[in-house]
Amino acid sequence: MDDTAPPNVVRLIGVYHADGSLLGELRYWVGARLGRAHCALCDVTHGLVRTKPDWTAARARLGVPFDTVHLDERDPDLVEVTDGRTPCVVAETPDGVELVLGPGDLARCDGSVEALLGSLGRALHGRGMVVDGLG
Repeated sequence: MDDTAPPNVVRLIGVYHADGSLLGELRYWVGARLGRAHCALCDVTHGLVRTKPDWTAARARLGVPFDTVHLDERDPDLVEVTDGRTPCVVAETPDGVELVLGPGDLARCDGSVEALLGSLGRALHGRGMVVDGLG
């Protein structure tokens, strides 16, 4: 085995810039409507109240799971990599987690599922990683 080869991506994890509790979700929803809260990953994955159908379809095409978590749902390893850098997307490998897309990258997607997939594919490719379904 080539020790210089990058580790395989076993899972992608999107971290929302909001808490997942009922109060956290309500606080975010109201804050977003009043212009006081924003999460660029939420813009990609959700419409006003539910998951976008094109996001569900895109996740199904990927060769690895793409899970999403809220700030209060992160495990300690994920907190270490993402704290102060949300929303974001990380790649989980057998060696741990690595930040792949940060808040600015997600903001540039402007709510587009296809833009997220393109940015993610380019970012992984730049690290020598490939995920089926990202081109």
